[in-house]
Amino acid sequence: MTDIIEPQDAPHAFQAAWNAHDMYALGALFHEDATFVNRFGHYVRGADEIVKLHAPIHATIYSDSTLDNTLIDVVAIGDDAAIVHFWSRLSSGVAHPAGPHAVDTLILAVLTRHRNAWRFKALENVTLTNPRTGEPVLRDRS
Repeated sequence: MTDIIEPQDAPHAFQAAWNAHDMYALGALFHEDATFVNRFGHYVRGADEIVKLHAPIHATIYSDSTLDNTLIDVVAIGDDAAIVHFWSRLSSGVAHPAGPHAVDTLILAVLTRHRNAWRFKALENVTLTNPRTGEPVLRDRS
């Protein structure tokens, strides 16, 4: 498992757990009472619920998916809390019913220090879309 030693490590730790399809490692990145909102607006509370939300899709449609996360910024809100924004490109493979495709999202996360590491307290994931059509769009990565 990849620990979050500093808040700026959060995007990589999330990416590593996702790309390993290790939902227990993903759950371990969250506080027990953390909240999670996926890109479809599904809200869950608790690390166990976050694992339950992700395990079935990693066993099926996202079994061959990968994430590529890029840190945008870290805003400290005290010695033991930070807000982290990062881009996330989800690349689905042939296991997805729509076939291989990519989706870009913007993630807003609140992290707090837990002993010598940081954990997600809240995470919200928003799909980038064209506001006129509602169609997903990919961000310019340059």
